Amino acid sequence: MLAFGSAALLTLIGVLCAIVIRGLTGQLLTMVLVSLGLGGVVLLVFLEVGLSEDRELARQERQRQARAEQRRAPRRVRFRRRPD
Repeated sequence: MLAFGSAALLTLIGVLCAIVIRGLTGQLLTMVLVSLGLGGVVLLVFLEVGLSEDRELARQERQRQARAEQRRAPRRVRFRRRPD
């Protein structure tokens, strides 16, 4: 949340620079800050997607290992009752 908030804050500051600072300086600051803010948001979204895929793969691997351990565990032998 902190990273997304920082990126949004950069974008907001860029928009405020467009309103407050006139001339070429204001335009440059606006372009740079808005670009950094929006670019940061895009990068953070891609990071979050990649991390969620990694978590899903790790979860699947844990499930696969648990199933393999269950198959290797010795099974209890059940004896059938003889008819009387």
